[in-house]
Amino acid sequence: MPNVLEYAKLFETNLDLLAIQTLKTGFMDGNSGKVKYSGGNEVKVPKMSVQGLGDYSRENGYTSGSVSLVYQTLTMTQDRGRKFLIDAMDVDETNFIANASDVMGEFQRTRLVPEIDAYRISKLATTAMGVAGDTQVEYGYTVGNDIINKIKKGIKAIRSAGYDGELDILATYDVIGAVEEAVLGKLTAMTFAQGGINTQVPQIDGCPLIAVPSNRMYTAITLYDGKTAGQEAGGYIKGTSAKDINFIIVARTSPIAVTKQDKMRIFTPETYQNANSWSMDYRRYHDIWVLDNKKNSLFVNIKDTKA
Repeated sequence: MPNVLEYAKLFETNLDLLAIQTLKTGFMDGNSGKVKYSGGNEVKVPKMSVQGLGDYSRENGYTSGSVSLVYQTLTMTQDRGRKFLIDAMDVDETNFIANASDVMGEFQRTRLVPEIDAYRISKLATTAMGVAGDTQVEYGYTVGNDIINKIKKGIKAIRSAGYDGELDILATYDVIGAVEEAVLGKLTAMTFAQGGINTQVPQIDGCPLIAVPSNRMYTAITLYDGKTAGQEAGGYIKGTSAKDINFIIVARTSPIAVTKQDKMRIFTPETYQNANSWSMDYRRYHDIWVLDNKKNSLFVNIKDTKA
């Protein structure tokens, strides 16, 4: 009998790594390093505040200041999962791992990754749209030959709000194509690192342009539960009131994105009681947050007009 525990550990490790490497928003997971996670759907996020400068006294020296570090408990609202069955007649012990790898790889590539990307992007867009005065959003833009000016406008909005760190630009393929046409092949590339992989991507003002399929660029999505009539396929669709996003600019260190795979369970045909099948239980928690003091470090350009 195969060591199903070793199979499960192998899948967990490989699927977690594959998720970070293939997510268009995978760079956001780099901000979760200081997040405390002890299992389940809760995480603890550090919040630090310090006092500003005071006058120095030649008699009394430095003015005392305080540092506040507290952990805020946040709940991951996305608790998603699936059970996969592989009929025992289709595989045996020698090729189960290969067949299961194909199944989980396809699931990860075509279902899990697009959904997490779409969810994160919609949350970030909603956050930017919620900033008072619409300073971090532009509505009603159809991609044209002025696209570079529009992107520069978004970069300026974030810089003007006081953020001078690294920015990343998530853009549709239409936007990327328009940028390339506007510069007539003179667009320079830069190295973009994510999940231990370095790739060359185009850039504007030192900000990498990351191409994202348009079906992940919505301001809202509707999640299917996988069991209600009409929702059996699971996954997500564009929300009923959602708007189409052209591009969204994100400060590299602002989003706190967490995705945690629960302990994967694999049952052999001998132990799974409901069918003569191998059974794989897959469950993943995930969510994304932007702290209140960092909401101005986002900018979203939307194709549709404001409602």
